[in-house]
Amino acid sequence: MKVVVFGATGMVGQGVVRECLLAPDVESVVSVGRSPSDVRDPKFQEVVTADLLDYSEIDLSGVDACFFCLGVSSTGVSEADYRRVTYDITMAAASAVVAANPAATFVYVSGVGADSTEKGRTMWARVRGATENALLATSLQAYVLRPGYIQPMHGATSRTRLYRVLYRFVRVLYPALRAVFPKHVSTTERIGRAMLGLARHGAEKRILYSADFNAITP
Repeated sequence: MKVVVFGATGMVGQGVVRECLLAPDVESVVSVGRSPSDVRDPKFQEVVTADLLDYSEIDLSGVDACFFCLGVSSTGVSEADYRRVTYDITMAAASAVVAANPAATFVYVSGVGADSTEKGRTMWARVRGATENALLATSLQAYVLRPGYIQPMHGATSRTRLYRVLYRFVRVLYPALRAVFPKHVSTTERIGRAMLGLARHGAEKRILYSADFNAITP
Protein backbone atom coordinates (compact mmCIF):
# COMPACT_ATOMS: atom_id res chain seq x y z
CA MET A 1 0.00 0.00 0.00
CA LYS A 2 1.26 3.45 -0.95
CA VAL A 3 0.19 6.17 1.49
CA VAL A 4 0.37 9.96 1.15
CA VAL A 5 0.31 12.05 4.34
CA PHE A 6 -0.40 15.77 4.45
CA GLY A 7 0.64 17.56 7.63
CA ALA A 8 3.25 15.02 8.72
CA THR A 9 5.08 17.54 10.90
CA GLY A 10 2.02 18.27 13.04
CA MET A 11 1.17 16.32 16.17
CA VAL A 12 -1.44 14.06 14.59
CA GLY A 13 0.59 13.70 11.40
CA GLN A 14 3.63 12.55 13.36
CA GLY A 15 1.58 9.81 14.98
CA VAL A 16 0.06 8.76 11.66
CA VAL A 17 3.45 8.55 9.93
CA ARG A 18 4.79 6.41 12.77
CA GLU A 19 1.97 3.89 12.45
CA CYS A 20 2.32 3.78 8.67
CA LEU A 21 6.04 3.07 8.87
CA LEU A 22 5.41 0.28 11.39
CA ALA A 23 2.73 -1.38 9.23
CA PRO A 24 4.08 -4.32 7.20
CA ASP A 25 1.57 -3.79 4.39
CA VAL A 26 2.58 -0.16 3.83
CA GLU A 27 5.28 -0.16 1.18
CA SER A 28 5.88 3.58 1.00
CA VAL A 29 4.89 6.79 2.77
CA VAL A 30 5.01 10.09 0.91
CA SER A 31 4.86 13.21 3.07
CA VAL A 32 3.69 16.45 1.45
CA GLY A 33 4.03 19.74 3.30
CA ARG A 34 5.71 23.09 3.69
CA SER A 35 8.25 22.03 6.29
CA PRO A 36 10.73 19.15 6.34
CA SER A 37 10.48 16.53 9.05
CA ASP A 38 13.23 14.65 10.84
CA VAL A 39 11.93 11.22 9.80
CA ARG A 40 14.55 8.87 8.41
CA ASP A 41 13.22 5.58 7.11
CA PRO A 42 13.68 3.60 3.87
CA LYS A 43 9.90 3.68 3.30
CA PHE A 44 9.63 7.43 3.81
CA GLN A 45 9.78 10.01 1.04
CA GLU A 46 9.32 13.73 1.61
CA VAL A 47 8.06 16.43 -0.74
CA VAL A 48 8.50 19.98 0.56
CA THR A 49 6.58 22.60 -1.38
CA ALA A 50 5.69 26.23 -0.77
CA ASP A 51 2.48 25.96 -2.79
CA LEU A 52 0.01 23.52 -1.29
CA LEU A 53 -2.57 24.39 -3.94
CA ASP A 54 -0.55 23.01 -6.84
CA TYR A 55 0.41 19.33 -7.00
CA SER A 56 1.00 19.11 -10.73
CA GLU A 57 4.70 18.35 -10.25
CA ILE A 58 4.22 15.79 -7.47
CA ASP A 59 4.07 12.12 -8.42
CA LEU A 60 1.07 10.51 -6.72
CA SER A 61 0.86 7.57 -9.11
CA GLY A 62 -0.06 4.33 -7.42
CA VAL A 63 -1.45 6.01 -4.31
CA ASP A 64 -3.85 3.81 -2.35
CA ALA A 65 -4.64 6.10 0.56
CA CYS A 66 -4.28 9.72 1.57
CA PHE A 67 -4.28 10.71 5.24
CA PHE A 68 -4.95 14.44 5.55
CA CYS A 69 -3.80 15.77 8.93
CA LEU A 70 -2.98 19.35 7.96
CA GLY A 71 -4.85 22.11 9.76
CA VAL A 72 -4.67 25.52 11.37
CA SER A 73 -6.26 27.17 14.38
CA SER A 74 -9.08 29.59 13.61
CA THR A 75 -8.05 31.94 16.43
CA GLY A 76 -7.30 35.40 15.06
CA VAL A 77 -7.74 34.23 11.46
CA SER A 78 -10.21 35.70 8.98
CA GLU A 79 -12.78 33.39 7.43
CA ALA A 80 -11.19 33.85 4.00
CA ASP A 81 -7.75 32.84 5.28
CA TYR A 82 -9.12 29.96 7.32
CA ARG A 83 -11.09 28.71 4.33
CA ARG A 84 -8.03 28.87 2.08
CA VAL A 85 -6.09 26.56 4.38
CA THR A 86 -8.94 24.35 5.53
CA TYR A 87 -11.06 24.02 2.40
CA ASP A 88 -8.97 25.05 -0.60
CA ILE A 89 -5.81 23.12 0.27
CA THR A 90 -7.77 20.02 1.28
CA MET A 91 -9.76 19.98 -1.94
CA ALA A 92 -6.67 20.66 -4.05
CA ALA A 93 -5.08 17.60 -2.44
CA ALA A 94 -8.24 15.57 -2.99
CA SER A 95 -8.34 16.56 -6.66
CA ALA A 96 -4.72 15.45 -7.09
CA VAL A 97 -5.48 12.10 -5.44
CA VAL A 98 -8.60 11.65 -7.60
CA ALA A 99 -6.49 12.23 -10.71
CA ALA A 100 -4.03 9.56 -9.54
CA ASN A 101 -6.61 7.04 -8.28
CA PRO A 102 -10.33 7.95 -8.29
CA ALA A 103 -11.11 5.13 -5.85
CA ALA A 104 -8.37 5.82 -3.30
CA THR A 105 -9.14 6.10 0.39
CA PHE A 106 -9.01 9.66 1.74
CA VAL A 107 -9.17 10.15 5.51
CA TYR A 108 -9.65 13.72 6.71
CA VAL A 109 -9.03 14.86 10.29
CA SER A 110 -11.78 17.33 11.16
CA GLY A 111 -13.06 18.03 14.67
CA VAL A 112 -16.00 17.68 17.03
CA GLY A 113 -18.47 20.44 16.32
CA ALA A 114 -17.98 20.63 12.55
CA ASP A 115 -21.21 21.93 11.01
CA SER A 116 -22.49 19.74 8.20
CA THR A 117 -25.32 22.20 7.49
CA GLU A 118 -22.74 24.95 6.80
CA LYS A 119 -25.23 27.46 8.28
CA GLY A 120 -24.19 27.82 11.91
CA ARG A 121 -22.77 30.89 13.59
CA THR A 122 -19.34 29.42 14.28
CA MET A 123 -16.96 30.20 11.42
CA TRP A 124 -14.55 27.28 11.80
CA ALA A 125 -17.42 24.80 12.13
CA ARG A 126 -19.04 26.01 8.91
CA VAL A 127 -15.80 25.80 6.96
CA ARG A 128 -14.97 22.36 8.35
CA GLY A 129 -18.47 21.20 7.49
CA ALA A 130 -18.17 22.51 3.94
CA THR A 131 -14.85 20.71 3.55
CA GLU A 132 -16.30 17.44 4.84
CA ASN A 133 -19.30 17.70 2.50
CA ALA A 134 -17.11 18.41 -0.53
CA LEU A 135 -14.85 15.46 0.22
CA LEU A 136 -17.76 13.07 0.72
CA ALA A 137 -19.13 14.13 -2.67
CA THR A 138 -16.00 13.04 -4.56
CA SER A 139 -15.38 9.61 -6.06
CA LEU A 140 -12.90 8.87 -3.29
CA GLN A 141 -13.57 6.46 -0.46
CA ALA A 142 -13.61 9.45 1.87
CA TYR A 143 -13.89 9.28 5.64
CA VAL A 144 -14.02 12.08 8.18
CA LEU A 145 -12.60 11.77 11.68
CA ARG A 146 -14.07 14.10 14.29
CA PRO A 147 -11.82 13.57 17.30
CA GLY A 148 -12.34 15.20 20.66
CA TYR A 149 -9.28 15.33 22.92
CA ILE A 150 -6.16 13.75 21.39
CA GLN A 151 -3.29 12.59 23.59
CA PRO A 152 0.11 12.60 21.82
CA MET A 153 2.03 9.33 22.05
CA HIS A 154 5.50 8.03 21.22
CA GLY A 155 7.16 11.43 21.03
CA ALA A 156 4.55 13.18 18.88
CA THR A 157 4.51 16.86 19.80
CA SER A 158 2.44 19.90 18.97
CA ARG A 159 4.10 22.74 17.10
CA THR A 160 2.37 25.22 19.45
CA ARG A 161 4.30 25.84 22.67
CA LEU A 162 1.19 26.41 24.78
CA TYR A 163 -0.28 23.11 23.65
CA ARG A 164 2.97 21.29 24.39
CA VAL A 165 2.78 22.52 27.99
CA LEU A 166 -0.87 21.52 28.21
CA TYR A 167 -0.22 18.01 26.89
CA ARG A 168 2.60 17.45 29.39
CA PHE A 169 0.21 18.37 32.18
CA VAL A 170 -2.70 16.28 30.90
CA ARG A 171 -0.48 13.23 30.28
CA VAL A 172 -0.59 12.45 34.00
CA LEU A 173 -4.37 12.77 34.05
CA TYR A 174 -5.04 10.98 30.78
CA PRO A 175 -5.90 7.54 32.29
CA ALA A 176 -8.57 9.20 34.43
CA LEU A 177 -9.78 11.30 31.50
CA ARG A 178 -10.12 8.17 29.39
CA ALA A 179 -12.00 6.38 32.16
CA VAL A 180 -14.48 9.22 32.64
CA PHE A 181 -14.90 10.23 28.97
CA PRO A 182 -14.07 7.08 26.97
CA LYS A 183 -16.15 8.18 23.97
CA HIS A 184 -14.48 11.55 23.63
CA VAL A 185 -10.74 10.92 23.88
CA SER A 186 -8.19 9.24 21.67
CA THR A 187 -4.45 9.17 20.97
CA THR A 188 -2.23 9.85 17.98
CA GLU A 189 -1.49 6.12 17.92
CA ARG A 190 -5.15 5.12 17.71
CA ILE A 191 -5.85 7.70 15.01
CA GLY A 192 -2.98 6.38 12.90
CA ARG A 193 -4.12 2.79 13.30
CA ALA A 194 -7.72 3.74 12.57
CA MET A 195 -6.69 5.42 9.33
CA LEU A 196 -4.87 2.29 8.24
CA GLY A 197 -7.89 0.21 9.19
CA LEU A 198 -10.13 2.39 7.03
CA ALA A 199 -7.72 2.07 4.11
CA ARG A 200 -7.70 -1.72 4.48
CA HIS A 201 -11.33 -2.50 5.24
CA GLY A 202 -13.43 0.65 5.00
CA ALA A 203 -16.33 1.33 7.39
CA GLU A 204 -20.10 1.67 7.26
CA LYS A 205 -19.97 5.21 8.60
CA ARG A 206 -18.30 8.00 6.65
CA ILE A 207 -18.14 10.38 9.61
CA LEU A 208 -16.52 8.83 12.67
CA TYR A 209 -16.18 10.19 16.19
CA SER A 210 -13.60 9.11 18.75
CA ALA A 211 -15.61 6.14 19.95
CA ASP A 212 -16.08 4.97 16.37
CA PHE A 213 -12.50 5.08 15.22
CA ASN A 214 -11.11 3.92 18.57
CA ALA A 215 -13.09 0.73 17.99
CA ILE A 216 -11.55 0.05 14.59
CA THR A 217 -8.27 -1.20 16.04
CA PRO A 218 -7.22 -2.22 19.59
